[in-house]
Amino acid sequence: MTLEIRDLSGMSEFRAAEELQRQVWGEGDKEDPADLMMVIQHEGGLVAGAFEGDTLLGYVFGFPTATPGVQHSHRLAVLARARGLGLGLRLKWYQRDWCLARGITHVRWTYDPLRLANAALNIHRLAASAQTYLPDYYGEMEGINKGAPSDRLMADWHLQSPRVVAAAAGQPLTPNQIAEEIEIPADFGDLLTGAPDMARALRLENRARMQAAFSAGLRITGFDAKRKCYLLSRS
Repeated sequence: MTLEIRDLSGMSEFRAAEELQRQVWGEGDKEDPADLMMVIQHEGGLVAGAFEGDTLLGYVFGFPTATPGVQHSHRLAVLARARGLGLGLRLKWYQRDWCLARGITHVRWTYDPLRLANAALNIHRLAASAQTYLPDYYGEMEGINKGAPSDRLMADWHLQSPRVVAAAAGQPLTPNQIAEEIEIPADFGDLLTGAPDMARALRLENRARMQAAFSAGLRITGFDAKRKCYLLSRS
């Protein structure tokens, strides 16, 4: 398989990114329109994709914020049939290179703190950190997110920090001094569809623990993918 990661070009590719969102997030979850992504790219945003020939397998979408040097990364998605190829990670490293070439040194985005794959990618593989908890951020959602409040963590990705530089080079990360650990389930997505009451209870329990930890001055600085737990420290 020959893969290419590059910026999207032409409305047919933006429409492909719109359709990809429907396939990934499911019926009822509102996708970002092709014309909006095209205009945001034209005005300084990032819309890039992973292509096999002319077929879009995954994409990343980010846009400028009111703070100079900071980009908000709004979407990252990979088709189910292309998972396991490391495309999400490759798209994020492409995003880092793209941002640094334009003087952007900080990227932030929201993600569901109970989704194991996202925690492993964002915190463990990319070396992002988090200290902002956003309860029910998007309100009631449909598609794969239906069934529990849409709580999110804000990931902070400081592109020139020593940890991110080490992660980009494939070097092992030196663990921070850990003050607390917070475990997450391995199957939260399955719980949303099969046991929504349990999913909601886990959401509220996790919300209380993270909010208390952040109020106490702790910050998520790592994720142990084997033990499925966040690692929090004071640094």
